[in-house]
Amino acid sequence: MRMKPARLALIGDRSETVVAHRAIALSIELAAQSLNSPIEPVWIDTVACEQSRFDEFHGFWCVPGSPYHSMDGALRAIRHARESHLPFLGTCGGFQHALIEYARYVRGWSEADHAETNDLGSLLLISRLACSLAEGRGSVIFSERSRIRELYGMGQATERYNCNFGLNLKFAASLQDQQLKFTAFDSNGEVRAFELVDYPFYMGTLYQPERAALEGNLHPLIEAFLRATIAFGAQ
Repeated sequence: MRMKPARLALIGDRSETVVAHRAIALSIELAAQSLNSPIEPVWIDTVACEQSRFDEFHGFWCVPGSPYHSMDGALRAIRHARESHLPFLGTCGGFQHALIEYARYVRGWSEADHAETNDLGSLLLISRLACSLAEGRGSVIFSERSRIRELYGMGQATERYNCNFGLNLKFAASLQDQQLKFTAFDSNGEVRAFELVDYPFYMGTLYQPERAALEGNLHPLIEAFLRATIAFGAQ
């Protein structure tokens, strides 16, 4: 009997000019082959996310390409994934907006915002990086006993970026709690990834692991995320 595909929501405003979007398609193809299981990706632009029903999806990937056409739409999709305990991955802009979603709807920081779209905001959780990471590479150091370190099987790695904004360090200590843990950092101690504990998979990375697919490689984080999505779809 043919397996039904796991349905994966790709949250973001798709563009062929965005390298990461092309890499995401390749990553999904590599994962489907490696895991020997069909995966059906469905792109949902952020404006559509303001009204979309998400019940049919088994995993959510909030993708690079911000500023999104609708921050509210992106946050609504992220909130659904978190509250439904669905597998979730946020890369680059997805990382940034997943932190805003958590700050607003879990911690009650209703003014949490993004400097890229509201630089006069009173609580700029996401601010401009001191040094741009546009089309850059950098070392990422993983926390002891973290899920991300376990998945990599090593203490640090070099990853590719394309961003100018990240977590405002002055909020890092107060945002972290019993559920949200910062688990990857650059050499200066700036946050590069987070995870939520007690989820089948819930991670955000400021870097873009999908770019490994441009060299024909399936990134371990993406493999683990899509494995969790497939498992949820099989329930």
